[in-house]
Amino acid sequence: MAAPSGEQIEIALGDQRAVIVEVGGGLRNYTVGGRGLLDGYDVDTICSSGREQVLSPWPNRIQDGSYEFDGRRHQLPLNEAERGNAIHGLVRWAVWRVADREASRVVMEHALPPQPGYPFSLALRIEYQLTVEGLAVRMTAANAGKDRCPYGTGAHPYLTVGTATIDVVMLQVPARTMLRSDERGIPVGAEPVEGTDYDFRKPRAVGKTKLDHAFTDLDRDADGRARVHLGDPDRGGGLTLWVDPSYGYLMLFTGDPLPDVDRSSLAVEPMTCPPNAFRSAEALIVLEPGQSASAAWGIGPMRGRERN
Repeated sequence: MAAPSGEQIEIALGDQRAVIVEVGGGLRNYTVGGRGLLDGYDVDTICSSGREQVLSPWPNRIQDGSYEFDGRRHQLPLNEAERGNAIHGLVRWAVWRVADREASRVVMEHALPPQPGYPFSLALRIEYQLTVEGLAVRMTAANAGKDRCPYGTGAHPYLTVGTATIDVVMLQVPARTMLRSDERGIPVGAEPVEGTDYDFRKPRAVGKTKLDHAFTDLDRDADGRARVHLGDPDRGGGLTLWVDPSYGYLMLFTGDPLPDVDRSSLAVEPMTCPPNAFRSAEALIVLEPGQSASAAWGIGPMRGRERN
């Protein structure tokens, strides 16, 4: 019997293992030395709570599922019905195909056809590559249609360092600004994190802080990457998630309202644009016919110098 997530594509390098799935083209798990860095899901279950899914051609939410682009109004299905939003794009449940495969690398592709609410054509490509530093993920979208189109992308990894709850996890997030949202998850303003419960620029325990917030104004290292660190206070070590300059936003979510998450892991979601970007146009990518855009992020064990 086929798995709910379709074909399981495993790649490996040394003690690293990652499983990529046909349905949605996302990750199902990633382990280093037998330890899971992602709070994934079992092969015989459907992906729940967005775990490790690919969010394209927009991440997060679009208010009312409606937006205007180049003078035309578009209406998307409201797949977050309780809040009246369209959420997380159109490819989470689509079938992706293996375009290229090696022992430590796989490329997944999906052709997104024009459809009601998004009458544009995209050629999507995700490369998963294991390296000595960890897992690197590169998302590329090309406009395969005759009209220019709006675009954004994101990913939805739930991170874990093996603790029963994230309350004890030491978290560091290099963000200077947090977006304030209304009860529907739509941004209504921005404020500095300094002096608030959402300032994680220096490592500290998550504690009882509830997170369902987008962060921006990311401080970056010399290589242009912004890095989020999760540390295990008992066993030491931890993990690092990095994003390249294409990702200007990070959504952090402690999963409090979701019974299958409930603070057992922390979603750290790279996003090229903030929630509701199809309406606000903030950081929205516009692809001309034939034009493409790429964005890269990755995850791996925390290295020695990152623990300092």
